[in-house]
Amino acid sequence: MNIKSLLLGSAAALVAVSGARAADAVVVAEPEPAEYVRICDVYGAGYFYIPGTEICLRIGGYVRYDIGVGDVGAFTGAESNDYLDDEEQSTYYKNARFTVRTYTGQETELGTLRTYTETRFNWGNDNAYGDGLERNDQGFKGTSLNFAWMQLGGLRVGKDESAFLTFHGYLGNVINDTLVPYGGFDTNVVQYYFDFGNGFSAVASLETGAGNPFSGPGGQFQDVNPETGGVTGQDSIDSYVPYVVGGVKWTQGWGAITALGAYNSSWEEWAGKVKLDVTPMENLSLFLMVGYGTDDNIDRNFYKQWGGNWAIFGGGTYTINEKTSFNTQLSYDEDENYGIAANIAYEAVPGFVITAEVDYAHDGQFDEGYDRNWTNADDEDSIGGMLRFQRSF
Repeated sequence: MNIKSLLLGSAAALVAVSGARAADAVVVAEPEPAEYVRICDVYGAGYFYIPGTEICLRIGGYVRYDIGVGDVGAFTGAESNDYLDDEEQSTYYKNARFTVRTYTGQETELGTLRTYTETRFNWGNDNAYGDGLERNDQGFKGTSLNFAWMQLGGLRVGKDESAFLTFHGYLGNVINDTLVPYGGFDTNVVQYYFDFGNGFSAVASLETGAGNPFSGPGGQFQDVNPETGGVTGQDSIDSYVPYVVGGVKWTQGWGAITALGAYNSSWEEWAGKVKLDVTPMENLSLFLMVGYGTDDNIDRNFYKQWGGNWAIFGGGTYTINEKTSFNTQLSYDEDENYGIAANIAYEAVPGFVITAEVDYAHDGQFDEGYDRNWTNADDEDSIGGMLRFQRSF
């Protein structure tokens, strides 16, 4: 066999093998289907479907920076000792906060299933420095779980703020809205919300109170038992009997009327509030609220935190232009405690608001020999100011 024959034979063999392989079926692996995030517009802006589910999720929150001076309000003023001569003096109150919020929604055969959580992280100084505390150091101030509830239809359970506040919509857009306090904030709840149509709604809430009777911002006073003169910092349920809150509301285009009643089972005390909200013109909203409560067993409790039996609150918001608003609140109680708060809020760009506020408080019990107000001052009249920067997302 010569070289030419060998080459021709090899070529023929290669062609045959190639043809046989070409006849075999080619198997190509199917790509995995890609599931892109889908927008969910059922519950408002910012929601998206969690991949592989029908649950809509929204993640939000805010970053905040507060600068406070003076002696009044839950977020203003701080005390320290001078590093050189050790004399007591005032300084800034500073607080930086990062808050993360989550919202979920899903339609079920029993109605809409929703959840809401809010967690806050704080870093700054303490504005409540007193005797024996020499320095006003900066540092991590802790983490708080402010909300963690779930709601199916009208039934809500979990960590919330008391329906005694949330159902009537708080008291205006000032920062320090508790110069005269109007009820406890943080509590565990089992609630049911009713919607009767035509603007009528109602709430029934079983609550547990909190360890500090004033569990909102600040919380610097204690309850006083009028019979013994003793103080207590406890105001949560002390048996299987819960605290009870009930309320009704009528909402129309002009505003709303809300009536609420609360029973503190630990101290066997009652409290009630009636609030009127009106919108006389497009850029003006006003409110007026009257509260009344008993103090037979304890002067102040989780629901009646104002001094004496009655208190009155009023204020409103005037929208100057699309970026700027003026907000104010005035408050007064039977013990002659009163407060005035006013601010200008300016939205520099969407989601970024700068607020400058001035606060004044009068302690009606200052001459009694102990401070029953929520100020840091050594006088019956106190004034303070605050500058807040907040980016919400």
